[in-house]
Amino acid sequence: MVERSSVFDMIGPVMIGPSSSHTAGVVRIGRTARKILGKQPEEATITFFNSFARTYEGHGSDRAIVAGLLDYKTDDKRIKEAFEHAAKEGLTYNFKSVGNALTRHPNTVKLDLKAGEKAVQVIGESRGGGLIKITEVNGFSSGFTANLHTIIITATDTKGSIAYIANILSHDDCNIATMTVSRKGKNELACLIIEMDSGLKAISLEYLRNLDWIKEVIYIPDIDK
Repeated sequence: MVERSSVFDMIGPVMIGPSSSHTAGVVRIGRTARKILGKQPEEATITFFNSFARTYEGHGSDRAIVAGLLDYKTDDKRIKEAFEHAAKEGLTYNFKSVGNALTRHPNTVKLDLKAGEKAVQVIGESRGGGLIKITEVNGFSSGFTANLHTIIITATDTKGSIAYIANILSHDDCNIATMTVSRKGKNELACLIIEMDSGLKAISLEYLRNLDWIKEVIYIPDIDK
């Protein structure tokens, strides 16, 4: 699939500098990971790869990712004081760097987050102009951008499940933009990620969460809202 960007994507978002890829995109990865966790993280291990590994301190990516985990937007003036705010919010974190990961995008960050008994792992890429791609969620391949309403469903790999879920979405008049399916193995756990042009009703989400073959439903409205 060919990826295209508009002139507005290339200009980039309203943001706190210095760089859209090293700051704005990183904030958006952090915010997306927080929404996947579903709450304020208490602990975070943050691993920067390749270009990020060499520049994350000088370009402010370290503060940007912590700001995202605090749910700050790209234009939030508090980004520069993110470390101080994290201490007040009870978020502890540590940074790691891997400088020569040939299979990774140059601007990749991995987040291992914990809050109480819940833990998630999210891998994202900052692709310039504030654009991101979430490439992996809890070991499942993904590939969503967080520019649209997104639902992440972890379920038993059951015959007909994708068509069943798509039918539920159709009742909310949701137009599916992209769909990614990843599974651990035949008849084992599978992860379905759907990006939609419009949002889902609360009753539809509740219905999905109560199906016995669905293990978890994560819903992320437009990340920039």
